[in-house]
Amino acid sequence: MTWPTHIVAAGGYVFDKKGNILIVKTYNRGWDCPGGQIEIGENIEEGLLREIYEESGVIASVKSLVGIYSNVGQYLYYDGVTPVPTKVMFDFICDYVSGELKASNETSEVIWISKDKVLEYIKAPASFFRLQNVLNFNGQIKYCSYITKPEFKVLYSRFV
Repeated sequence: MTWPTHIVAAGGYVFDKKGNILIVKTYNRGWDCPGGQIEIGENIEEGLLREIYEESGVIASVKSLVGIYSNVGQYLYYDGVTPVPTKVMFDFICDYVSGELKASNETSEVIWISKDKVLEYIKAPASFFRLQNVLNFNGQIKYCSYITKPEFKVLYSRFV
């Protein structure tokens, strides 16, 4: 038997007490929220909080699930050789707990930005789409499937 292979990932939209949102500048996607792949043996929230800390120096707490996404496109990794499996991503709104902003080996810059300016920084279409869903969150969790190549396209979207 061959088991299906999916990447499970999580994104953390961390807000401080003033309502600013944390973003990181990544080497591959540009500005984005912190997050990444969940490792073997981690639950989704543990993996998310680890990724936020590793990429930004911030300790956060998970407040609410806001979106579930499937990137079902078939494409190659940045190396141009390795096929990327389907990605299932969980986006969470998080609260800042403590920590000083610091870049990492995955990020070149880390900043707090106001909600009304953050979309000006986000250039990757999927990241922009997901952040819009966070900024418009009304308590309903959105599920979407999309592809990112050859161009970003939402295939399916509904509230769950």
